[in-house]
Amino acid sequence: MSLEAYLRRVIREGDLKVTLPSGRAITLGDGSGPPVALRITSRLWALKLAVYPSMALGEAYMAGGLVMETGGIHDLIELIGRNAGYRPLKRTNALARWWLDRRLQANARAAARRNVAHHYDLSVDFYRRFLDPDLQYSCAYFAEPDMTLEQAQAAKKQHIAAKLLLRRGQKVLDIGCGWGGLGLSIARAADVVVDGITLSAEQLATARWRSESSGMADRARFTLTDYRDVAGPYDRIVSVGMFEHVGRPNYQDYFDQIARLLKDDGVALVHAIGRSEGPALNQPWVEKYIFPGGYIPALSEVMPCVERAGLIVADIEILRLHYAETLRCWRERFATQRAQIAAIYDERFCRMWEFYLAISELAFRHRGHFVFQMQLTKRIDAAPITRDYMARSDPRVAEPVRQVA
Repeated sequence: MSLEAYLRRVIREGDLKVTLPSGRAITLGDGSGPPVALRITSRLWALKLAVYPSMALGEAYMAGGLVMETGGIHDLIELIGRNAGYRPLKRTNALARWWLDRRLQANARAAARRNVAHHYDLSVDFYRRFLDPDLQYSCAYFAEPDMTLEQAQAAKKQHIAAKLLLRRGQKVLDIGCGWGGLGLSIARAADVVVDGITLSAEQLATARWRSESSGMADRARFTLTDYRDVAGPYDRIVSVGMFEHVGRPNYQDYFDQIARLLKDDGVALVHAIGRSEGPALNQPWVEKYIFPGGYIPALSEVMPCVERAGLIVADIEILRLHYAETLRCWRERFATQRAQIAAIYDERFCRMWEFYLAISELAFRHRGHFVFQMQLTKRIDAAPITRDYMARSDPRVAEPVRQVA
């Protein structure tokens, strides 16, 4: 199928003008919405876009093979999102799943560390350019529609802390602790001891600096540790934005380990991205350039592993569109800091991240992605039998311990 034929099949809404390498322009859509225009610079890029659009679109933008002439890359991605229904999702066949599980998502210890380093060992100064001061790099919680990013990330921490039912003196494991913000906040507010683990050397250095400079090194301890190597036991376990990196073949080991590490009266909270349309393939461009070894699961892939681990799902909450709004904030802040980010890295890097932020927002607005918060226990009475307690959270959890200098 030619590129023009493919575009006419999948773009039915919006106002898109595409200038082909020959110089001929084609107009697509029904003319609604803001106009978007792009130019494809060579026949090779046109061929790649026709043959493998889910990979080639991002690569063409990164390399300058696709040039935006009216609107930006986000406008193009939003237009594509509006037409998502005209492009059926590809289901996973048995052969593709076998190959993915064994080649891309096995995530043995050495591979897991390499995959984490690929994304999270970028300069903390880069992440500071578009995240909130507490360096929360996961879905915020927009409890009110007019919240700022800072307020929504603070609300996220409070919401998670409430579900953990923290009590003074408890021992808490934070699996995938990032730059330490959540662990430091709950250690201080709830007077608990937090062991934060990460596979990112850059995140570890920042988390330890924050802990030591805040006088909390004895209550918020951070190490470079694989979740499979933790001894325990723990009163509480929290994992935010890490499960996406476990890899589908390791789901059972992950929940078995939570069950082993959690005390009989303990509570665990897993906050992760899921997909509503059932098991599917990874987005290939994201797999190659952003999150190697990652996978976004359907809940149908997660629940059997929870059950086999002997854990009880005490509560599950689906956060719809919260991550879309979080990504919008990051995308807008990234744009204001683009020149400074280009100075840290380069133009290709900026285009890669612009594309990543745009298609991630699309996934949550148009492709059925969401965030789930799953509260797990080993005893049926380990958590209250109503959800009212979740509104009674300690406001001190929302306060950043210390901004990164």
